[in-house]
Amino acid sequence: MSALPTRSFSSHMRQPSMSAHVSSTGQSPALLARVNEKKAELENLKELRDLSAAVASQMEALEQKLATLSDGTEAIAMVMGNWHNVLRAINMASAKLAKPSGTDDTPSARGAVPLPQTLVRIPTEHAPALQAHADGATEES
Repeated sequence: MSALPTRSFSSHMRQPSMSAHVSSTGQSPALLARVNEKKAELENLKELRDLSAAVASQMEALEQKLATLSDGTEAIAMVMGNWHNVLRAINMASAKLAKPSGTDDTPSARGAVPLPQTLVRIPTEHAPALQAHADGATEES
């Protein structure tokens, strides 16, 4: 009359306890194989976790290097943008020089042409010490 199974509830509950009894005395080969498979899977997942952590740390290091590179690129772009102004200032300083008089085109007369006004003065009193330090650094390499 009803479509329910004819097995009783008590016999259905006894089956797991019987299988638990079998597993406590001697595990089935299929169950052992599955446990070993899960252990291998766990080891693989631990290795994957470690490798993922290594990749993450390398990506963070790469991020820092790219940030440094980006900052350096911005600085170079600013310097390159200023070259136009520097060259214009040099041109203006050169234009204010007195024009050489005479039409003598000999090499000695050309050598006497005045140079442009000095725009930047760099002290060179420490130059010999700096050069010696740089030479020492290249010898160690």
